[in-house]
Amino acid sequence: MKKIYVFLMLVLVFGMFGCSQNEEGHDSGSQEHVMGDKRVQTTSIDVMPSFLDDKSEEIVTIYKAAAMHKELLETMPCYCGCADSVGHRDNYDCFVHDNKGEKIVWDDHGTKCNVCLEIAATSVMEFSKGKSPSEIRALIDETYKEGYANPTPTPMPEI
Repeated sequence: MKKIYVFLMLVLVFGMFGCSQNEEGHDSGSQEHVMGDKRVQTTSIDVMPSFLDDKSEEIVTIYKAAAMHKELLETMPCYCGCADSVGHRDNYDCFVHDNKGEKIVWDDHGTKCNVCLEIAATSVMEFSKGKSPSEIRALIDETYKEGYANPTPTPMPEI
């Protein structure tokens, strides 16, 4: 578990901002494209999508952490503009499009967007330190209130 948090910290230290609009090579297998984002279904949360094959270990770690913290990230907004561009409702949507039952449909949006990665990494790290979702939400809103896109329409965490 410590390894996940070390990688999450590394991503935050990189301090990169914004979403890239670069198109990447096509994956093999079942996939869907939505406004340049790929969606790939796998058989479980433990099976990473093929679009992560050439990504850094830090990005893969954040994807795993995001998938394992669905309830938390569904209460965290994203400030990259994905609400307007691809209809995301929260930070979880930047990594997972659908998670019903065993199968999971991953979204590659987070692989191209450092704002998404930073919000997920910060949220999971702060949660692991014992902060409540409300405290984390306040931190995220304060951090991204200026100089970023409008947030996703994410409901506040329940107290």
